Amino acid sequence: MSDVTAVGRRPRRGLVLGGGGVLGGTWAIGALARMEEEYGFRASEADVIVGTSAGSVLAALLGAGVSVDQLRQHYNDEAVTEGPLAGYDFDPVRATGGHRPAMPRSLGPGSPRLIGSTLRRLGQLPATAVLSGFLPEGARTLERLGHLIDAVTPMGEWSPHPGVWIVAMDYADGKRVVFGRPGAPVVPLADAVMASCSIPGWFAPVPIRGHTYVDGGAVSATSVDVVAHAGLDEVYVVAPMVSFAMDRPAGVAHRLERRWREEVTKAAVREADVVRRAGATVRMVGPGPEDLVAIGSNLMDGARIRLVLQTSLGTSRAAWHAADDVAQVG
Repeated sequence: MSDVTAVGRRPRRGLVLGGGGVLGGTWAIGALARMEEEYGFRASEADVIVGTSAGSVLAALLGAGVSVDQLRQHYNDEAVTEGPLAGYDFDPVRATGGHRPAMPRSLGPGSPRLIGSTLRRLGQLPATAVLSGFLPEGARTLERLGHLIDAVTPMGEWSPHPGVWIVAMDYADGKRVVFGRPGAPVVPLADAVMASCSIPGWFAPVPIRGHTYVDGGAVSATSVDVVAHAGLDEVYVVAPMVSFAMDRPAGVAHRLERRWREEVTKAAVREADVVRRAGATVRMVGPGPEDLVAIGSNLMDGARIRLVLQTSLGTSRAAWHAADDVAQVG
């Protein structure tokens, strides 16, 4: 029990949902189910819910009143009979256009303006943000995903939950934009989620009111640090691209992915330290070795959804216990 609950005040909680494709989002549902069981509060009750890329979809659904159990039912091919998803036919694989990118619209760089901004600010942008400017413009769109968000929230408006924040990147200058946070541009929730999920080179950038945006994961896979000054007591981070323990795969592609995952984990830990120094307790979980085997090499492979979900439900309780140990040390 935290100090603030000991004196009778409910702690202000933040929930940070990181990116990780279709399977990362699936894994996150299992982690959220075990979080609710372990800590005794509903994910939708968090005062601030931050979503990046796949995490932005979950943040929007939670903010609209979809429960974690309803998400679990849906991703496990069970009938959802209550809540905003009841009777709604949403296939995350179909909504994202399949497990492979289409041929790009052109072979030139997707954002010459971002390349120019990078040259003027050498060393100030993450490597992923820099690379996104050079990648060709993706051909797939996320209109089906936008339809889902419009179906569960008032069309053209923001979330019913005032603390839903959605992270995207401005494709002209590489700056992180946190839609929904005070002071950010006011945009429809569906547009913000589509922007947050628009992986450079895979999906077309999303134009919103004179600016163009892409996946917030190009700046940070988790963006934990955006809640540093939100006045929170506890922050729970569900980060599909973060792993504190990994397997040792044989394939070259898998080994490269694990190396990249190590770098993402280091960055997320640095972000979490920023939040801790601001006074909040931070608990962070990510896929472990068993989860990584279930996820495989393609985060968009819908054939593995049920396997990944069941694996996460089996592993995430221990992951939260490990996060408790780190939180106590911190």
